[in-house]
Amino acid sequence: MTPGLLVYGVPRRLTRIMLAAVVGSESIIILFAATLARGIAAAEGHQMAMTWLWLGIALAVLALVAAGTLRRPWGVTLGWVVQLLGLTYALVVPMMLWVVIIFGSLWLTAMFQGRRIDDLAERGDRRTEPPAPR
Repeated sequence: MTPGLLVYGVPRRLTRIMLAAVVGSESIIILFAATLARGIAAAEGHQMAMTWLWLGIALAVLALVAAGTLRRPWGVTLGWVVQLLGLTYALVVPMMLWVVIIFGSLWLTAMFQGRRIDDLAERGDRRTEPPAPR
């Protein structure tokens, strides 16, 4: 098992699937938060209503891009960037802090448990290989 936190590099298959599911799901919630930010800002008469909407949409698209690029070494890094930008979006929509905490926890869980599952699957594959002919 590879210890430590993966910040750059290509995760193995099951880890990649789990990370993509987390950040892809997060994009939907970010999109909801963007519409909420726009609605609150418009109701309060702020000029930034559409800006908050477009920033949220951009962050949601970035999350989808991160989910799709996990096969690249910088895909995981982009996933971390989405987590950090989600935290800054909590300055606009305070309830996003809970979303960031929940999805950040899921991101870390997917990273560590996915790695563990990949290790177990790899060991299982080695055990089921037929013996080499003599």
